[in-house]
Amino acid sequence: MIRVVGTGTGAPAPADVLAGAELVVGGRRHLEAVRPPGSAEQVVLGPLAPALDTIGKYVAEERPVVVLASGDPGFFGIVRALAERFGPELLDITPGVSSVAAAFARAGLPWEDAVVVSAHGREPRTAVNVCRAFPKVAVLTGPGAGPAELGAALRAYDRVLVVATALGSAGERLERVTPAEAAARDWGSAVSVVLCLDERRALGPVRAHAGLPVPPAGWALAEDAFAHRDSMITKFEVRALALARLGPRPGDLVWDVGAGSGSVAVECARLGAAVTAVEKTVDGVGRVRANAAAHGVDVQVVHGAAPTVLSDLDEPDAVFVGGGGQELAAVVTACARRARRTVVVALAALDRVPAARAALTGAGLVCDGVLLQSSRLAPLPGEVTRLAAANPVFLLWGVRPAARSEGVAQ
Repeated sequence: MIRVVGTGTGAPAPADVLAGAELVVGGRRHLEAVRPPGSAEQVVLGPLAPALDTIGKYVAEERPVVVLASGDPGFFGIVRALAERFGPELLDITPGVSSVAAAFARAGLPWEDAVVVSAHGREPRTAVNVCRAFPKVAVLTGPGAGPAELGAALRAYDRVLVVATALGSAGERLERVTPAEAAARDWGSAVSVVLCLDERRALGPVRAHAGLPVPPAGWALAEDAFAHRDSMITKFEVRALALARLGPRPGDLVWDVGAGSGSVAVECARLGAAVTAVEKTVDGVGRVRANAAAHGVDVQVVHGAAPTVLSDLDEPDAVFVGGGGQELAAVVTACARRARRTVVVALAALDRVPAARAALTGAGLVCDGVLLQSSRLAPLPGEVTRLAAANPVFLLWGVRPAARSEGVAQ
């Protein structure tokens, strides 16, 4: 049997949990805070594999093992590795208070509507994009993904970072800073968790479930769900397939280039992705912002012309190109070179299809496409109905081969 004990937010493990233990495993501070039996072997957690090997030897001989961990060891903690290696039936777990629960308690906020993301030992871009997309996020930090890195990536967003340091210890601190203030400091190694808040929405609506919000019941919304100019908007039939090929999801960053009304940007944000909309006209910028606000989502709007402004943007997972004019080939090329997964291009002009396709394939993407030609029901006098044909649109998409092999929809 392996007894796994969460020590709370810095509190030592109760002395009785160590009684009879022949192996005690934990971080250096955990071991220094308790007195294991003199005969017990102690292993300081560093690289996980050697510690698991040692635990395995004791388990094989049916000798008692105690593993000390911070907070709730079943929440982004060591329980996963132990269960995968030895099976959950061998684990006796006593959870402590997680750093996330403690941080929200210190901040005086409920957290059933918070999204929790770990940047510990992981690429920080996922945590950054979740913070961009959602109003209440807890980030479990790690080397290279602490308050300074989060702050640097969130400078353009209306967020407050609550940095919880050394929770449960005599040196506990809770500091509220702007992203710019966070980026300018050296926070050391004692940060427990960072809360990223849009304070206007820190107290969200009452919910019956925890974590990520329920995905929208529908997408490919009707054109009248958005403010637009002279019907210059991606039609819902086109948007439906574009969304299927973009695959926006929490943790992703999507570009909407030549955003116009921002209908694609808003729909991607409704599905949980962080979104940057690029629009060259002043009235278009205002329209995108108004549509995002009307649908209750965050969309970063960049005023400028592609491809020039794209070099200053963070690398996207997926890109939708809905405009480009004479610069279309250059725009698609710039997007295709940087997209991690896919680029989707909507085209009304037949003449521009070859150049867009060449730009996708020239950047190493596997290209496919369709011509969408739909007819909608329309009333006629006498209470009868006809089919009214919409303008045909070419939809091309290019998928990076590595993403294709991982099962991205084709």
